[in-house]
Amino acid sequence: QVQLAESGGGLVQAGGSLRLSCAASTRTFALYAMGWFRQAPGKERELITAISARDDNPYYADSVKGRFTISRDNAKNTVLLQMNSLKPEDTAVYYCAARLGSWTTLKPDYWGQGTQVTVSS
Repeated sequence: QVQLAESGGGLVQAGGSLRLSCAASTRTFALYAMGWFRQAPGKERELITAISARDDNPYYADSVKGRFTISRDNAKNTVLLQMNSLKPEDTAVYYCAARLGSWTTLKPDYWGQGTQVTVSS
């Protein structure tokens, strides 16, 4: 069982930045592909960015491309999401997710509990 714990959410003005962190409780973190999903009120949960276990070729949804950056530190069992130029439409609960191996499907093996990000206009 892998536990994922997000931190770093909060309230920010449009144009501002936030950095989310996700700490994983596993010694085999380097074997997991990681991702960030988000769910806005009344909408489905969506994948916004993902990074492979090998830390190469990150994926970004068009809605966040150029503004968000995903990174991982396998020595610290941590994945980060740097969010810049935030917009009100980025308001959502953000979830860290892990999948053993690779993102062959969009179904994670593990979810974090979620952290709220609110962007005011």
